[in-house]
Parts: sequence; structure tokens; C-alpha cells
Amino acid sequence: QVQLVESGGGLVQAGGSLRLSCAASDRNFATHAMGWFRQAPGKEREFVAAISWSAGNTYYADSVKGRFAIWRNNDENTVYLQMASLKLEDTAVYYCAADPAGSIRPGAVNYGMEYWGKGTLVTVSS
Repeated sequence: QVQLVESGGGLVQAGGSLRLSCAASDRNFATHAMGWFRQAPGKEREFVAAISWSAGNTYYADSVKGRFAIWRNNDENTVYLQMASLKLEDTAVYYCAADPAGSIRPGAVNYGMEYWGKGTLVTVSS
């Protein structure tokens, strides 16, 4: 069982930046693809970004390309999401997810992610 714990959420003004972290309690972390998803109030959960096990491949939703960056530190079992130029519409609960398959799978339901954290709230204010 993979446990994922997100941190770093909070209140930020539009145009600002925030970095989210996700710590995994799994000795096989380095073999998992990792992803970030978000769910805004009244909306369905949506994909934000993903990174393959080796960090050789990254994938972003069109809505965050050029503003968000995902990376990982396999020695620390942690994946990060750097968010910049935040917009009001980025307000959401952000979830970390893990896919033991290792590669990014855009064609799979939820990109194949099997394990989920409880989320961290990001609120962007005007």
C-alpha cells in the first residue's frame, strides 16, 4: 500500500507562486509514475501534471503548461509541483497520485493512477 501525503497548499494572490510537495511512504517510489490532479468546487477532478518513474517524461494539462512544473526526488521519495502565475481558476484541492506501472498513461482512466493522497487546498485570491 502506497501512502501519499501532500503539503504546501494555502492562500496566494493571483499572479503568485506556490510549491506543493507529496511525500510517499513506499520503498518502490522510484519505479512509480507520479501525478497531480485537482478538483475545484462543484467540478470533477482533472489532470494537472505527471512524471514518469525516471523523470524522463513529463506531461501537463494545457491549462497549466508554461506555468506549472513537476519534478521528483527519488532519493527523498517526494514529488513536487511548482505553480507560478496562479489564476483564480487554479483554486482547487490538489491531489497527488501514484501509478506503479511507471510510465505516463494518458489513455488510461486517471492516467492509470492507483494510489491517491488526501489532497491539499490551494486558494487563489484576487
